[in-house]
Amino acid sequence: MSVKAIAEKAMEQGNGIMRLAPNWVPRSFCVPGRRIKLHPDDYYALGGERGGIDERWFSSTTPADNGPLTSPNEGLSFIVFQDNGRAEQILLREAIDELKGVIVGERIWREHGRWPMYSKFFDNQGALPHHIHHRDEHARLTGQLGKPEAYYFPPQVNNHGGDFPYTFFGLNPGVTRRQVRECLQNFLRGDNKITNISRAYRLEVGTGWDVPPGVLHAPGSLCTYEPQKASDVFAMYQSLTGNQIVPKELLWKDTPPDKLEDVDHLLAVIDWDLNVDPNFAQKHFMRPRPARPEKEMEQEGYRENWICYQSEAFSAKELTILPGATVTIRDSSAYGMIMMQGHGTLGVWPVETPTMIRYGQLTYDEFFVSEQAAQAGVKISNPSKADPIVMLKHFGPQNPDLVIQ
Repeated sequence: MSVKAIAEKAMEQGNGIMRLAPNWVPRSFCVPGRRIKLHPDDYYALGGERGGIDERWFSSTTPADNGPLTSPNEGLSFIVFQDNGRAEQILLREAIDELKGVIVGERIWREHGRWPMYSKFFDNQGALPHHIHHRDEHARLTGQLGKPEAYYFPPQVNNHGGDFPYTFFGLNPGVTRRQVRECLQNFLRGDNKITNISRAYRLEVGTGWDVPPGVLHAPGSLCTYEPQKASDVFAMYQSLTGNQIVPKELLWKDTPPDKLEDVDHLLAVIDWDLNVDPNFAQKHFMRPRPARPEKEMEQEGYRENWICYQSEAFSAKELTILPGATVTIRDSSAYGMIMMQGHGTLGVWPVETPTMIRYGQLTYDEFFVSEQAAQAGVKISNPSKADPIVMLKHFGPQNPDLVIQ
């Protein structure tokens, strides 16, 4: 059976809602925080050389860039299709390439020719190095897209805060390019102390941050839900985190060959005005925002909040279905979703929130909802008398339902 035929049957089987397989990604420079529900024996399932699994990617058509040891299809989501009791899998990327706007919507296909975002859980025991995601103009030099991203800290996966639940954003107001240049020049001398000229903010569960490209940031150790543009472009500007040295190769990652060892290029990647903005927190911190009047939603049996709402490249909602309720939720755009709490039904599918997942195990906690199904309305039932259903929904660019303020 061809990829197109399987994709069509998967769409038909789910009435426009496709089941996805868990998509685990290791990072050699990270130590897993062990909050993303993998079995304790499986956080190093790909071997110590690859590093621990501290990310799970959602609705991804973007391959992970983990260097020469990256395995085939790493970071790419698979659709699970049930065929006569047998589970077959095809790449979400291949299905979208075949069915185009039937899955992602004609507007997104016409403007992007792909599903142009993904989301993930980032789950690290400690802080990441101060690093940067390039803007389009610099990412283009290595054939990539720039990467805005956003953070939300779900209560369900933050039973502990890790070693350092604070994130550095940008640079202190008044910091000069000369000071940053000195830090970059000292990268191979142990601790280059770049966070000495930055500012850390304590992270709060149930809130989030908007992180435009070109902004230096050292993500803290809360387990983080991260919607982002479809890119894995980055460069590490901090040489030491905790007791872990950052390899020089990561400083020059995604630098074009003719700019290697050129500190001026690294400085140019920084969006200076954003990084030294004294009002960065006021502009980029996000508390949940109701999608509709709260009383109206609760009377209908649900609550829905925008949790990532400052970027035109993506957006995200947290949807809660109250115990015993059955609701029909309509959205204007296609979206991916991940279950955080509870069990019930989503359209024709059973949905549940696993407590623990083995590496390679298939689950019923992640789905992709086509634009047509989203617009028609997704019926969700919660049979529990006590436990709400909670899910996170990630949308593509320029969501018609979102008004950016």
